Amino acid sequence: MDYETVKAEDFGRSLKGLGLNLLVRDVRALAAFLEDVFAMKAHRLSDDFAIMAYGADVFQVHADQTYHSHPLPSLLPEAGPRGAGAEIRLYETDPDQAAERAGRHERAMILQAPADKPHGLRECVILCENGYAWVPSRRI
Repeated sequence: MDYETVKAEDFGRSLKGLGLNLLVRDVRALAAFLEDVFAMKAHRLSDDFAIMAYGADVFQVHADQTYHSHPLPSLLPEAGPRGAGAEIRLYETDPDQAAERAGRHERAMILQAPADKPHGLRECVILCENGYAWVPSRRI
């Protein structure tokens, strides 16, 4: 599928399995962060929306204003972090490299440095400026 030209209704009908939509204050800023730190690819990038590709998986990023008729924005804080309690795990990303790249982003925070965990993964926890916890991991 060509994510740059696919019609919205065709893209919507193609989705299956588990979906992830992230509401953010600045779509372009988050897309740039995800591309730099986790080697993702942004498609259909605009101020309102992006399709983010991570390997064969895709998810969507929406600006707050695109959810104007949805009940979720009423629950979001006007300031401060979002996404508390959720981890977005990236099992095919080297945590050491991701942490190094994230360190170059002024508004990113390395919440937990890369470490080997007893569940067989080396991982770290990186918060983006929206407060979402990204967990790059690799098998030990």
